[in-house]
Amino acid sequence: MAAALNHAATGTFHFVGRQRELDLLLAAVHHPPAVVLVEGEAGIGKSRLICEAARILTADGLRVLMGSCHPLREPFPYGPVADALRKGAHWLPTDSLPPITGALASLLPDLADRLPVPPVYQEDPRTARHLLVQAVRSFLAAIGPAVLVIEDMHWVDEGTRDLLLLLARDLPDQLGLIVTYRAENLPPDTPVLGAAYRRPPGTSGATIRLAPLSKVDVHALADAALGDGATSALAAVLYDRSQGLPLVAEEDLITLCEHGLVGNPVEATADLAHAEVPAGLREAVVERLAALSPTAAAVVDAAAILAVPAAEPLISAVAGLTPEHGAQGLTEALQAAVLRESGSGQYQFRHVLAQQVAYWHVHGPRRTRLHLQAREALQKQSPVPLVQIAHHTLAVGDRQAWLEQVEEAADQAVALGDVGTAASLLQQVLEEPHLSSDARSRAALALGLIAVNGADWATNAAVLRRILADPQLSVPTCGEIRLALGLLMVNHAGDRAGYEEIEQSIEELRSTPQRAARAMIAMAVNERDDAADRGGAWIDRADSTLGPHADDVSRATLHATRLTILARSGDPAVWAHLDQLPRRSGRIEILQQTTRALYNVGEIAIELGHDHRAAALLTESRDLAKRATIGYLESYSQIALLRLDGLAGHWAHLEERFAELGMEYVGMAMTANEQNLAAGLFAASQGRFAPALRHFKAAAAYGECEGQVTSALRAAAGLVSVRLAQGAPHDAWAIAEPATAILRQARAWARATGLLPGAVEAALACDDAHAAGALIDDAAEGLHDRDAPAAVAELHLARGLFHRKAEPALAAEDLLRAREAWAAIGRPYEGARAAEHLGQALARAHADGAGQRLCEAIDVYTDLNATADAARCQHYLREFGLARPGARGRHSYGTSLSPREQQVAELLVQQATNQEIAQRLFLSPRTIEQHVAHVLKKLNTTRKDIANAYPPRDPSPPDQRPPVR
Repeated sequence: MAAALNHAATGTFHFVGRQRELDLLLAAVHHPPAVVLVEGEAGIGKSRLICEAARILTADGLRVLMGSCHPLREPFPYGPVADALRKGAHWLPTDSLPPITGALASLLPDLADRLPVPPVYQEDPRTARHLLVQAVRSFLAAIGPAVLVIEDMHWVDEGTRDLLLLLARDLPDQLGLIVTYRAENLPPDTPVLGAAYRRPPGTSGATIRLAPLSKVDVHALADAALGDGATSALAAVLYDRSQGLPLVAEEDLITLCEHGLVGNPVEATADLAHAEVPAGLREAVVERLAALSPTAAAVVDAAAILAVPAAEPLISAVAGLTPEHGAQGLTEALQAAVLRESGSGQYQFRHVLAQQVAYWHVHGPRRTRLHLQAREALQKQSPVPLVQIAHHTLAVGDRQAWLEQVEEAADQAVALGDVGTAASLLQQVLEEPHLSSDARSRAALALGLIAVNGADWATNAAVLRRILADPQLSVPTCGEIRLALGLLMVNHAGDRAGYEEIEQSIEELRSTPQRAARAMIAMAVNERDDAADRGGAWIDRADSTLGPHADDVSRATLHATRLTILARSGDPAVWAHLDQLPRRSGRIEILQQTTRALYNVGEIAIELGHDHRAAALLTESRDLAKRATIGYLESYSQIALLRLDGLAGHWAHLEERFAELGMEYVGMAMTANEQNLAAGLFAASQGRFAPALRHFKAAAAYGECEGQVTSALRAAAGLVSVRLAQGAPHDAWAIAEPATAILRQARAWARATGLLPGAVEAALACDDAHAAGALIDDAAEGLHDRDAPAAVAELHLARGLFHRKAEPALAAEDLLRAREAWAAIGRPYEGARAAEHLGQALARAHADGAGQRLCEAIDVYTDLNATADAARCQHYLREFGLARPGARGRHSYGTSLSPREQQVAELLVQQATNQEIAQRLFLSPRTIEQHVAHVLKKLNTTRKDIANAYPPRDPSPPDQRPPVR
């Protein structure tokens, strides 16, 4: 009996039935970085699993840091993480801590003397969050191999959840993160980390869902606790009562021990089987409560009312006991394993279910008196725990006082930077049906600001929509929330429907001109739905609305958008204005607008063909975004720089690098779009037309929703090129014609998207020279006086294609200009396409250099692994009777694969048919049959097993690529 009671008091019942889950958890954590999610209902054994894992991990030399979330939490930023970090204090190095860890001084005041000097930054919640994430990461990295455990994430506040989500996306190399939670207690449609979490590449982990114990497991649990007294009959009754829930089975085992029935298994079985109370935890807890003395019962009642870990003096005060009697009652409750010490001199129930049972075991009138006593005792504490006081006020039925206290607690949380607690409190306020208009507006605006600055845009957009659905909000408040929602939709989801929300907010914000002007500025950048011509008008209207006394931030916002519109049109004046942007300012909001201008113009500079300038602007935007704590622009700049890398010919591993960004910036629509466009291009260049179409169609769907036209035009250009390569010119023109209508409507001539030459080629293939010529004339007129090298190169290419058959010599002049222009910009693939067309034109004009130009294209295509493009050029060499310069007799490769056979082998690995290989390599099916036979014979394999005999070629990383000449 003593053994079983000792197990209960220490929480160390025998570990049964979870070996597979334990092995899974340990395997993940032993290969850091790792993220493990442990899900299960109350009492299922999550904490027991963690306890067992922590014991083993500690023995293996890992530092285990544990923190827990609680249902009633006072405003304190990131409390569960702070609790865990404090436990790692003795593992911190004595010197050389990263400077960024100084940002934890306010979070860990007891460790402030061991941390570097806190960094100086603007008092802005986004700045604080950015620094905090980096500081927590550096702190954890500094203590060495470690495991961070956060329990009961179903009670987590939004700030802590955002922190853990961002940390999970970029873990230190030697850290494992484990979180436990009850799925049924999470907010509706909210994953445990707030966003659908996917582990980044290189991060191990697991999602472990605990199920009830089996009958065999429950028998093993009883056997370990009762020894010979654990008969099969007793174990069967134990299982029937618990239904495999470990917590209930353990409570029953403790009850048997308390009743002295361990030595009499027959009587013990009968006692459980014929108990008057129904099976389950409630009855077991009530039975144990009844055995307590009045003093211990008073202590337990007080602990149940407080509901959170509490110190002995507070429990005694709420119970109405003297310190001496309070200590006696607390000691008895601990010995009976009703309460346990949770660390730092605080006491609580062994589990939340027991607390809930004990709470409802207190009769109503006594509950009310205890809540009043708790409120009175808490008001004497410093700092005053406002959240708990509000909870007790509501429990006694004083809703008006509760509302005032909740608002005060939310203000306190915001002031402390604890946006998670603030958000939870503000949502409670908004759920109050009889709330004044002013109070509702204050709560809605505060919650809206928190949502806009959150880490997960989809969750935050849902919060804003819920706020907007409140019919009692004032009109200006609706306008503010609607503007925030529209900006989220446009900026993060690429959804131009957000402009409808923004435009609607303008009228709602009439009484606040500064905010109305902000909405007008946002409207200016929309160029879909006939909006392109209205951009200037929106800017002028915003300027007029602001008036001469506008603040500096509004002026900076207006200026950033003006620069965006200038760049979009290819106006050369934009560059001088960029140099005048403030890179240093005492106001973080102004730095954020500078960052926005640098990014917008940098991204547009790619489309204009100023690649070197774009790289400089985007790098500056990325770096400034960190200082200005505007995280989404940091991610956008990263994505655009990666796109620029692809345009420069660094194709090796580019798809994997886009995938890594996708993991880092989960839910960011722009990442997926750029990944689709790049993957579509790679697939098309290798003749893999089905996946190319799939990727380009996905990009087209994104472009259809977005407010900017260039994504839609780039996707259309990709689809046109594939349909032309497939010999379907009418399908190509059916895609190109409506896309050129968008191009004309938006007057986006200065931004090169690949559509102009593709559309001209499609129109000519459909014998519509008039449409092709009109498109070229419109583009030439639109590019007059514009600074757009890439668009000019596309215009030359389009003209070359237009004249290629009838006037090949004239076509060659334009195609040479296109080739030289792409070389000057620094885009080898586009240059190779121009060289390919130039070689064809020269061959048709019977001019010198045709073979040289085709071979130039072949070399670039081969270097980029664009196998289908290279094969097409080789086909043209044969068609025109040209030979590669310096070509000699056929080389004998013996048992090794020739270059052509290597191409065939790679396509066989991709499971291409002979017909598909013939199309991609521009060879006859009969020739391909011979090549396939030679490949299989040389590799001594079959078509089915070729992937094992011929692993795909691993291209060199970007920094090891040979120079493109």
